[in-house]
Amino acid sequence: METLDYIKEAAQAFRSAGRIPEETIREVLRDTAKELREQLPFILEENEKDLKRMQSGDPKYDRLKLTEQRLEGMAKDMENVALLPSPLEQTLSEATRPNGMRIRKVSVPFGVIGIIYEARPNVTFDVYSLCLKSGNVCILKGGSDADFSNRALVSLIHRVLKRYGLAEAVCTLLPPGREATTGLLEAVGLVDLIIPRGSQSLIQYVREYSRVPVIETGAGICHTYFDKEGDLLKGVAIVNNAKTRRVSVCNALDCLLIHRDRLQDLPAICRPLAENKVIIYADEPAYEALSGQYPSALLQRATEVSYGTEFLDYKMSIRTVASIREALDHIARYGSKHSECIISESETAIRLFEQTVDAACVYANVSTAFTDGGQFGFGAEIGISTQKLHARGPMALPELTTYKYIIEGEGQTRIS
Repeated sequence: METLDYIKEAAQAFRSAGRIPEETIREVLRDTAKELREQLPFILEENEKDLKRMQSGDPKYDRLKLTEQRLEGMAKDMENVALLPSPLEQTLSEATRPNGMRIRKVSVPFGVIGIIYEARPNVTFDVYSLCLKSGNVCILKGGSDADFSNRALVSLIHRVLKRYGLAEAVCTLLPPGREATTGLLEAVGLVDLIIPRGSQSLIQYVREYSRVPVIETGAGICHTYFDKEGDLLKGVAIVNNAKTRRVSVCNALDCLLIHRDRLQDLPAICRPLAENKVIIYADEPAYEALSGQYPSALLQRATEVSYGTEFLDYKMSIRTVASIREALDHIARYGSKHSECIISESETAIRLFEQTVDAACVYANVSTAFTDGGQFGFGAEIGISTQKLHARGPMALPELTTYKYIIEGEGQTRIS
């Protein structure tokens, strides 16, 4: 089939399927999670085919790799989504006009949502579960790096959909080639929304060439500011967790800002990073503070390109600041409006940071690793939006709906 044929089938599935009963959706998602557990060996075998085609040192390798633990997490996320209340047909506001006309604002699905993503097979399950639960049809355009994994996962989804008599096109997987990407981006009138998930270059490409509306789930250039009133034990734990929990994800720490009055604590803050062989690009004051206290092979002097970089690797930059204002200026210049953190015991500093930083998620004494729909209690996420319209931060069920107005009356007509 040609790309356009796949897209037309997906659009038809949305128009003709109507609303799938809520109980059916719950059963389908629960059964799909069960199918995943039963097919673990098959999924891991297919994932291994993808892994063999990628260098283990590639930052995408960790995102591509599936394990029994990660697959179990995917199954649980799907079950969590199944249990969430439906976001549809919710009355968002209502009013009665002086002429008796009643107006209600009601949540409805977007329709057909296209997702363009790279080597992240977990996205396949997250997107499908959220789209099905919110009444949308999803068109998946995964990268060639994860083609075996994506096809294996979608085959499980289709097996369960068929079992319930539902159209397989509710979850459509496009071929991995670039032609399919172009076709999806140009599918005006068939696709209602595009959401890219991946590198900054992918997001920029989609934004530039899409003729369909786009919500950017942007790159995460994340900072943590260790204030002069910061607690050292909290700082050590937060910095290490934010940097090393999973370096290939968008909420991982990229730059540590440290108040110059706390430079003597920098070796202690960075000590756990050495165990994970994190390469540090430090400005001159930070370099001097770490010299002899951090492995020399892992310590380098920072350059301008060390800041504003999403490393997605065991790498991190450090910059010394003279004040919280200087830290805020640095974040405003180099940040990507994703996730930013302050470590401080000063309520004044925390309030200033929270009110000033322009980001989707602003943390005080908490690791940025929590920027995740599952961790926020949303069941799963379709991405982390760094925009301000139509959604911001972890996007889950409510963010996959739009609304319409329902107007009812008793024969009112307009005179003027």
